[in-house]
Amino acid sequence: MTTSPKTALVTGASRGIGAEIARSLDRAGYRVALAARNVESLDLIGKQLRHSPVILPADLSSASGAEGLASDAIKALGRVDVLVNNAGSAWRGPTTELTSDLVDTILATNVRTPLLLIARLIPFMKENGGASVINLSSVSGVVGTPNRAAYAASKGAVDAMTRSLAIELGPFGIRVNSVAPGVVDTDLWAANRAIPGVIELVEQQIPLRRWSTSADVADVVVFLAGDGSRYLTGETLCVDGGMARTRDLYSGAV
Repeated sequence: MTTSPKTALVTGASRGIGAEIARSLDRAGYRVALAARNVESLDLIGKQLRHSPVILPADLSSASGAEGLASDAIKALGRVDVLVNNAGSAWRGPTTELTSDLVDTILATNVRTPLLLIARLIPFMKENGGASVINLSSVSGVVGTPNRAAYAASKGAVDAMTRSLAIELGPFGIRVNSVAPGVVDTDLWAANRAIPGVIELVEQQIPLRRWSTSADVADVVVFLAGDGSRYLTGETLCVDGGMARTRDLYSGAV
C-alpha cells in the first residue's frame, strides 16, 4: 500500500530563498504548496517540482491574507505537515526616514501574517497529530545591524513568537523553530553587491569567508521539517557562516 507524501506550505515561494526551499522540500519527497503574489513566477517554480505541487496566489500583506491562505491550503492539500513562513518585507535606511505606513507594512508582513497563518492552521495540525513550523527570521533579529531598526524589530518578534509557540504547541506534537539567515546572495542584495568594497567587507566578517546561498538556508529548513530534528523546538538557528556568534557584526556601513 502506498502512502501519501507529507505536505508543506511555503510562503514567499516565487523567488530567492522561498523558491529554493520549495525545490528542496520537493526533492525530499514533500508535496509543496507555493504561495506568493506573483502567479507567473510561482508557475515557473511549480514546473520544476515533481510531487504534484499546488499554486496558491496570496497577498500576505493584507489583513485577510493569512486566513484566506490557510483555508486554501487545507482545501488543496488536505493537511499541512510543514509550514514555512518565508514571505517577508525588508527595508534598509536611516531611522529618520521611517513612516508609520512603512513600519505598519513591515510588521504586518513579517509578524502579523505568519502569526495568524499559524493560528488558523493549529486546529488542523493538532488533528493530524503534529507538524513542523519553520519561521524565517534574520541575523538582524539576533544581533544589531545598522539602518535596519524596523526590520530588526520585526525579526526579533519572529524569534520571540517562535519560543512562545513552541511552549504552547509542543504538547500537541507541533514543533516551532526559526531560521536566521545572514547575508544571502539573492536579488535583494544585488544593489549592495554593486557598491565597491561591499563584497570584501562582508566576507571579512564571515568566518567561513563567503556569502551564503539560498541552498544553504533551504537545507536547514529541510532538516527542521524532517524527523532528524524531532526533538528540536523553540530554537533560532543562525545560518550565517558564523557571523552572529563570533564577531562584532557590520562594523562597516553595509
